Amino acid sequence: MNISFSSEQEILRKSVAEFLSKECPGEKVRDIEDSVEGYSAKQWKKIAKLGWMEVILPEVYGGFDDPFMNIIIIMEEIGKAAFPSPFFSTVILGGYTILEGGSENQKKDLLKKMAEGKLLLSLAQHEDDPGYLEAAINMQATLSGDEYVLNGTKMFVMDANIADKLIVAAKTDEGTTLLLVDAKAPGITCTIIPSIGMDNCCEVIFADVKVPVKDTIGEPGKGWEILEKVMLKASIAKSAEMVGGCKASIDLTAFYAKNRVQYGQPIGGYQAIQHYMADMLMYYDISSNYLYKVAWMIDEGMDCSTEASALKAQVNEYYKFISERGVQIHGGVGTSREFDIGLYYRRAKAFEYTCGDSDHHIELVAKAIGL
Repeated sequence: MNISFSSEQEILRKSVAEFLSKECPGEKVRDIEDSVEGYSAKQWKKIAKLGWMEVILPEVYGGFDDPFMNIIIIMEEIGKAAFPSPFFSTVILGGYTILEGGSENQKKDLLKKMAEGKLLLSLAQHEDDPGYLEAAINMQATLSGDEYVLNGTKMFVMDANIADKLIVAAKTDEGTTLLLVDAKAPGITCTIIPSIGMDNCCEVIFADVKVPVKDTIGEPGKGWEILEKVMLKASIAKSAEMVGGCKASIDLTAFYAKNRVQYGQPIGGYQAIQHYMADMLMYYDISSNYLYKVAWMIDEGMDCSTEASALKAQVNEYYKFISERGVQIHGGVGTSREFDIGLYYRRAKAFEYTCGDSDHHIELVAKAIGL
């Protein structure tokens, strides 16, 4: 196994880190979080010009044929900066879904617009049932002539409030089917759900929403097969964002511990703080190395579904531990909006449930080893 980075990948990491450091410091992150849209359209156009969206695309669709590791590098730097944007919902969830199941016409049209920063996508999968398996998808898509009619409610739909298109998982006569829906179509009501992550998760209500049959992504009834492939990569990409948040939490906390003087010396000189910081670093190193192993397996074409679940379950818990200890070491100011450590603490709590919580992935690992 070789997980060393090429010179091009080091340049990519440096480029993304420098852009985010300049364009989205902590103060800007909080401003974006407090805005109505929850993202900066100006920044979105800039990252489109930098080619971030093209990293996942094959050359035939205007991409670079980059390895999966490159998207991990971008997601890790996004996590370090706590960058609020529709990158995950549009590029990871939306882009990979179209790549896996879209027709050639859909790929050429939608992926081009996405790469140019002219299309925001959102995956509407989850409902009131909190499960992550196909059985939790119950919304009906009733065939009427050459249209499907959607009725029901989708929950925790990421960035639906700003999306141009929704990819909706619904039940047809054939089974789970993915439909491409205009996010502003008549009959759609979108409401942001207040959450600790301030991450633009929405409730989307569909009332007799009509969708042309031609806007099916993949074959009717084959939607879950597509989603399984997408969620494998998405869970790894989200883990990368979380690992980036772990690193930022450690750096912020170490700086604070070295400079916060109490009882005549920096608090980093006290053994309890040192032990906390040592545990934080060990958990980060474990997560980071395992992340790169799983991303390498993807690039090698290896089956890594069990490893991906183990990674997400592990990072869910370690990110919470690291950010919680970071807040604790900061003391009371760590709970305020003035210090950046809170950005990561809130994301750790929210991101646990994206692409599967710890219990879900632990059960998948246990099943994989025959338990």
